[in-house]
Amino acid sequence: MAMATTVATLTSSLSSLSFSSHISQKPLVSFSFSPSKRFSLRSAAPRFPALIVASSAAVADADVETADLKKLVKSRLPGGFAAQNIIGTGRRKCAIARVVLQEGSGKIIINYRDAKEYLQGNPLWLQYVKTPLVILGYESSYDVFVKAHGGGLSGQAQAISLGIARALLKVSNSHRAPLKQEGLLTRDARAVERKKAGLRKARKRPQYSKR
Repeated sequence: MAMATTVATLTSSLSSLSFSSHISQKPLVSFSFSPSKRFSLRSAAPRFPALIVASSAAVADADVETADLKKLVKSRLPGGFAAQNIIGTGRRKCAIARVVLQEGSGKIIINYRDAKEYLQGNPLWLQYVKTPLVILGYESSYDVFVKAHGGGLSGQAQAISLGIARALLKVSNSHRAPLKQEGLLTRDARAVERKKAGLRKARKRPQYSKR
């Protein structure tokens, strides 16, 4: 009985081996993918030359506008800034601004550029520049021509404000009271305090260690 069981087991194992070998002899199915369109990196890449042309055109327009403003300033200020009558100088931190006022429509030109463009459209800096004119009601009565250098845009804007206020005193001495009341004739002397030896900054000290 035991011999019959072992023979049956061997027979079943041999049949399974022959079945697996029969399966392995079949050829494998291969799949091939052929794209209908060729993919090229050149066609997918963005077209940067168009952007370069557009930016160069914008720069050219800005240069033309600056040249036009230079011609305007030279025609309006014969002899330069120093030869004008209504002029004021303002200072703030490291910035210095020379301001000339002329009767006009309210244009503000800083370093041969429009004030809004030069001050990057910052509303606070533009408010600094316009405040002396707005207080006296001259925002559309005078054109302002400015030469500014040194410091940053914030310091230059406040220096221009002081220069405009001082120039308005030459228009009429009666402007002193309203401008002084708003504190526009006072030179702001605050500046960054220098670093000291042995300290991390102007006043910041290293952490104290007892031992």
